Amino acid sequence: MQRIKCVISYDGKAFSGYQVQPNGRTVQEAFEQALSKMHKGSSIRVTASGRTDAGVHAQGQVLHFDTNLTIPDENWQRALNALLPEDIFVRYAEEVAADFHARYDVVEKEYRYVILASAQPILFERHYSYHVSKPIDVEAIQAACKLVEGKHDFTSFCATKTGVKGDKTRTIYQAMCWKEADKLIFSFRGSGFLYNMVRILVGTLLDVGYKKNLPSDIVKIIDAKDRGAAGKTAPPQGLFLWNVVYRDRQ
Repeated sequence: MQRIKCVISYDGKAFSGYQVQPNGRTVQEAFEQALSKMHKGSSIRVTASGRTDAGVHAQGQVLHFDTNLTIPDENWQRALNALLPEDIFVRYAEEVAADFHARYDVVEKEYRYVILASAQPILFERHYSYHVSKPIDVEAIQAACKLVEGKHDFTSFCATKTGVKGDKTRTIYQAMCWKEADKLIFSFRGSGFLYNMVRILVGTLLDVGYKKNLPSDIVKIIDAKDRGAAGKTAPPQGLFLWNVVYRDRQ
């Protein structure tokens, strides 16, 4: 038996999220179906670094599974991509230590969120960005991002309908926002994220960009520990799980 780690990308627009559910097409189900074909019908369960919601994309989702097949690393990628649907792609695969865990060994995740800041929407961008036509003060957002960084109780940025109980303290190592042509890109690197946390952060930071709030108001919103103090939840299609970093096992 060997443990295989895969880094995968997926287009989330046609999925009901990552995790298997009774009704709806999911990334996990599609991946496990491909593995089942490789294992002559046997059920193979995969474990991911975390879940993504319906419509959310991934550039660098990480998962692991155990197998009794002996296949070179480079052939795993080729074999899986031949069986997976076109909206999932295995970027690479490798054998790892038997105690590697795609979820519990994570030390940092990066999420990115894409805003299309233009007078008119671009039809072909609608599944991969959130269109905003209002003027945005990017410098004000950048100043507010600095106040998001650090270790905080992020209760104000957690969806009220969540299974997360107890401590909602997380550490944001870096929060950034920058322009790329007509795109506004947000990046959040942290130890972990609460349910809808990134999308609520984006909605709240946009309020700063619209000059509804001052950058310094972020501190008050964090201190309130109240979801009602923060802004709206940005829609899912602009969100990407960008990268997952693991502890050094050497």
